[in-house]
Amino acid sequence: MSETTLQKENAMGTARMSRLILTTGLPLMVSLLINSLYNFVDSVFVSRVSEEALTALSLSAPVQTLASALGFGNAIGLNAVISKALGEKDPGKVRRAADSAIFLAFCAWVLIAVLCLVGVRWYFDWQSGGNEVIAAYGRDYLAVCMLFSFGQMGQWVFDRFVMASGKGHLFLFTLSAASLTNLALDPIFIFGLFGVPRLETLGAAIATVIGQVVGMIAGVVINRRWNREIPFSLRPKPDGKSIRDILRVGVPSALVQVLTSFVSVVMNSILFAFSSTAVAIYGVCAKIQGVVTVGVHGIDNGLIPIVAYNYGARKPSRIDQAIRWTLIYSALLYLVFFAALELLPGTVLRLFNASENMAAMGKPALRVFALVWFLSIPGMVCAAGLQGLGQGLKSMVLTTARQAVLPVAFALILRVFGNLTWIWWAFALAETAAMPLALVLWRRTRAAVAGELAG
Repeated sequence: MSETTLQKENAMGTARMSRLILTTGLPLMVSLLINSLYNFVDSVFVSRVSEEALTALSLSAPVQTLASALGFGNAIGLNAVISKALGEKDPGKVRRAADSAIFLAFCAWVLIAVLCLVGVRWYFDWQSGGNEVIAAYGRDYLAVCMLFSFGQMGQWVFDRFVMASGKGHLFLFTLSAASLTNLALDPIFIFGLFGVPRLETLGAAIATVIGQVVGMIAGVVINRRWNREIPFSLRPKPDGKSIRDILRVGVPSALVQVLTSFVSVVMNSILFAFSSTAVAIYGVCAKIQGVVTVGVHGIDNGLIPIVAYNYGARKPSRIDQAIRWTLIYSALLYLVFFAALELLPGTVLRLFNASENMAAMGKPALRVFALVWFLSIPGMVCAAGLQGLGQGLKSMVLTTARQAVLPVAFALILRVFGNLTWIWWAFALAETAAMPLALVLWRRTRAAVAGELAG
């Protein structure tokens, strides 16, 4: 590698940590905000169609999470593997990992398409509670999103290439291309503007997949031109060891996403016993979470390559600094949103055309979830740190406890009281109960890493 390349890489191992966390995380925050906004705006637009259409999107969310888990796991794994290879100054390993990640993305798309053909109709027949209007809206939306998910799978890979090399600002351009395309096309296809037929939820799906393809193409171009540290081929030759390394970190993360999707299915089933409006509220809260927690997620995503690089460069003290600053920044960045959600939940719900009944049910839900998202910060930071150290299994255990096992357990216990608000509190209890587990897992792993690097 050239001297210029080494200088750029060395910033991950030499820059002042309080600044590096921000310079790595801020571009990701902006990109994640744009990404979350187009999911958010999808729901805002669709809520103008009908509450049934909004409920259909809420029911689609678990399956979308299940599908995107394949791309997400690949992305997490390649991020850690490539960042570590860069820290070790091994360009051959970088190239093999990049090509293997592209191959895995293609395999993920094929699997998602097969799952769509087999299961989408059955899923909505089961989950819609016999409401054919909701089922039809959901089938239209989900089938298109899954069958044409190759854009999303590719975008995951090329976005993570620039993140792994510490060039998060380039990530902004790839995701902006996808998001702005979707935002522009949403009203056109949903409501039938400029001579286009009114397609409602089908239109929302078409706008989404077109945006994802645009983002993938932008990712290819940007990596080819401005991210030469990670060479790759569009006709990749997968490498067995690289695939194993990627999967070792990525599969646990993917399994967590899969479990999260099943949790959403279970929660939707519990909430349908109260009303379909409760399902819509749960979906709306998920969309709001995507916007208000972008600061936390951006900082956490930026933490993974920083930890991985300094692990490869044998600099454990910088790992400790990274964790500490990530906790501080995550809390500070969320506090403003926390205050807004606690004080103005009705104003936020009006963005989704909430009826009087939906607003009355949604206000306590949004206030509880605002607290839940604050309590989730320590667990999220520890999980990201564990991923950076290549400890995907431990990260999976922690995140599964936080997002799957404990919420479902508490919700099943609390539903016997017949109070919807108590169901929302199940998530707060889950995050609180998971905090000691996060602390134990991180301390033990950090101690093991210190011994390894000292040896």
